[in-house]
Amino acid sequence: MCMNTLGKSPKKNSAMLDSDDLDSLSLSSPTKHFDNVMYPGVEEVLVDRESLLDQYLDALYEKRGSTRENALASTIEVFNNSIQHEFTERKFATLLHQCLNSIKKGSPKEVALACHVIGLLALTAGSGEKAREIFEESVSPISEALKSTFETSIILSLLACLAVITFVGGEEAEHAEKSMQIMWQVAHPKLGSNVVAAKPPAAVISMVVTAWSFLLTTVDERALNPRSWQDSLSFLSTLLEKNDRSVRIAAGEALALIFEMGSLEKFCGESKVSGHHTCIEGDGSRKIMFVNGLKTKVINQMKDLSAEAGGRGSAKKDLNNQRNKFHDVVDFLENGPAPETSTKIGHELLHTRSWSQMIQLNFLKHFLAGGFVKHMHENPFLHDVFDFTPEIKLDHQLSAVEKRMYKSPNSALNKARTQFLNKQRMISKEKHDGYYAVGLVDA
Repeated sequence: MCMNTLGKSPKKNSAMLDSDDLDSLSLSSPTKHFDNVMYPGVEEVLVDRESLLDQYLDALYEKRGSTRENALASTIEVFNNSIQHEFTERKFATLLHQCLNSIKKGSPKEVALACHVIGLLALTAGSGEKAREIFEESVSPISEALKSTFETSIILSLLACLAVITFVGGEEAEHAEKSMQIMWQVAHPKLGSNVVAAKPPAAVISMVVTAWSFLLTTVDERALNPRSWQDSLSFLSTLLEKNDRSVRIAAGEALALIFEMGSLEKFCGESKVSGHHTCIEGDGSRKIMFVNGLKTKVINQMKDLSAEAGGRGSAKKDLNNQRNKFHDVVDFLENGPAPETSTKIGHELLHTRSWSQMIQLNFLKHFLAGGFVKHMHENPFLHDVFDFTPEIKLDHQLSAVEKRMYKSPNSALNKARTQFLNKQRMISKEKHDGYYAVGLVDA
């Protein structure tokens, strides 16, 4: 599908982000300089976030990299603090286009920010045509960027972005497998016999396995192409022996998910890591013997990790996390069902009862970070994913004035927006004239 026509937005308002006022755009609170705007007769401030997002979008056309970085960081802040359905409806294609440009030419910081914006854009759009377009337009640029960089921070951001946009917009099993293959190549490249691949750092391997597992949760095992993943179980088994704890834990969760899905023969085959053959061609009994043998090996590896003694420089918290994780996996493999978890979201609890749900929740919680609770309360897409119906709705969190403004869009809300924009224009004019007014005339 072709992207919507991308007209370049006017750049009149972007100058404010390129002036001295840019210094007030903090990454932690980029909208704070608007917090004290008051409307006559209104008890609480209602910030017109869409007008801010329009300004940040304009700033993405600027040549100065720091200006674009500040605009992207500010956009993330707004998307974390409110679910921007209206802005996404109007401007998702333009914002996506500018973020993809940032991925192509930006600094590592700009690439990371742009990747995060694209992921937030997809999560806000939810499943449907827009998310599908975000996925289709972004896969190739992200894949090319992964092939052209050795910068760890960039690779991690690209992988996380690819995982999220595929999770939301990749509607077919082949879409998920395409992205999974792109990820797998980063950690486990298939090169010619005369080519020696550089070993990726542990952080990259851990992210690859985590993102790969996240997408595997979306694929019906009956739709998996066995030719693509026949060596994955053996490869993950070797990762259990790596020195890095995050790699071991990621591999353990991936293996738990594979066993939970069943059809293990699709994940078993010739191991290109260890060099020996583990083909399971032949009659049914031979296949069963092989799978059971591999399962026994993995369980023994995990038992060792669940009882690992602490070594020099080993953080106690990380060690306990590993022990608990592998204890849960071993218990699951030997006795069945997956451990139940409870995550507090405001005053409510979200429960998971499978490895698939746990992996999805942990990945999205990490990606959304400070915006996780807000999105879990108000993002319909996440409500569908986790079958979560929050008791606290938006109306219950608004003041009486804000409720009237939202419920009467043709009166109070429009008046408030008009007052906000009029006052911003007045302030800009007075700055241009060289002085600041002591007070503002009531609208």
